[in-house]
Amino acid sequence: MSIAIRSFAKINLGLKIGPPRADGFHELRTIYQTIALHDVVRVEAQAGEGIEIRCADPRVPCDATNTCYKIAERVLKTAEVQSNVVIEIEKRLPVQGGMGAASSNAVAAMLGLEHALNIKLSPQDKLRIAAEVGSDLPLFLIGGTVLGVDRGQEVYALQDLPTMAVVVATPPVGISTPKAFAQWDALVAAEGMPQAELTTSAAAGTIKQFDSAESAWLSERLLSWARPAEGPTSGVPALGGDRVETPLLDLVRTGIENDFERVVFPEYPELREVKRVLQREGARYASLSGSGSTLYGLFGSDGEAEATAERLRAAGHAAVATRTLTRAEYWEGLLGKL
Repeated sequence: MSIAIRSFAKINLGLKIGPPRADGFHELRTIYQTIALHDVVRVEAQAGEGIEIRCADPRVPCDATNTCYKIAERVLKTAEVQSNVVIEIEKRLPVQGGMGAASSNAVAAMLGLEHALNIKLSPQDKLRIAAEVGSDLPLFLIGGTVLGVDRGQEVYALQDLPTMAVVVATPPVGISTPKAFAQWDALVAAEGMPQAELTTSAAAGTIKQFDSAESAWLSERLLSWARPAEGPTSGVPALGGDRVETPLLDLVRTGIENDFERVVFPEYPELREVKRVLQREGARYASLSGSGSTLYGLFGSDGEAEATAERLRAAGHAAVATRTLTRAEYWEGLLGKL
C-alpha cells in the first residue's frame, strides 16, 4: 500500500539560545509556526525487508543518515513488523533553509508508515521516536502555533495565532546549524554575555495541551520573555488597529527576535539586506527562520504578500507568498488531495 503525505514547513517566531548542555545541545526557547509550503513524502510498504530512500535532489542523503530512514527504523522496531519500506521525497522546500524540512519529512514518513503498514503507534511512542531523531521533529506532531523549550523537542500546543500572509525568501546560501551554534558560543565568550537557564526540564519529549485560560497565560509569559525593560529594541512597529492582528502585534511590540541573526548576518550580509527589504515592503514582522538561510515576513493581506514576493523575484531573490496554518488546517492538509 502506498500513501502520500504533505510535509509542511515551519518558521520560528523568535528564538532564544541558552547555554550549552552536558549532552552537547543548547537550551532553546522558540515559537514554532507551521506554514502552507510543503514537500511531498510518499511511503510504500511491500513484502520483504529493508528501507530505501529516494529523492531526485542530490543534496538530500538517501542512506541511513536521512531522517526518514532513522524514523522508519524505529517505527518498524516499535511496531515489531518486517517490511520492505520505500520512502520517496519530492523536494519543494529548501535544504538547510531553517524551515524544518528534513524533520517534517521524517514525521510525514512516520504518519505514512502507520497507514501503509496498517498499524497505530501510541502518541507516546510517536513522540519518543520523533524526539530521538531530532530536536524539532515533535512540533510536527502538533502543528499550528507551538512553544518549543528544552532543546526544542519539548513542545506545548499554544492557542493559534490568526492566519497570516507570509513571504518566504531563501537566498542561495546553506547555513550549517552546528556551525551557527559554535559561532554563537564564540560570540558569548567574546562579549562575556550572561546566559540564564531557559528551562529546567530534562524530559525526552513532552506534548502538553492547554485549555484556553492556560494557553492565554502561557502565551503572555512567552511574550514577556523578550520584553525589554524599556520597550522594544528590535522588530517592526505595530501597524493598524485590526483586532484579529492583536496577537501578532503584541508579539512584535515585545521586540522578540532570533538570536541566530547576531552570528549569521555578519557572515552573510545579504541575508540582513533581505530582511530589510521585507521590512521596507511593509512586513508586520520579519525574521530569520531557525539558523537560516530562509527569511520571512508576515503581512496584513494576501495581496500585499503576493506583490512583495513578485518585487523580490524581480530583484533576483527566490521568494514566494504563502500563509500560516492553524492546527486544524495543518492536520486537514496532511492527507488532503494532492
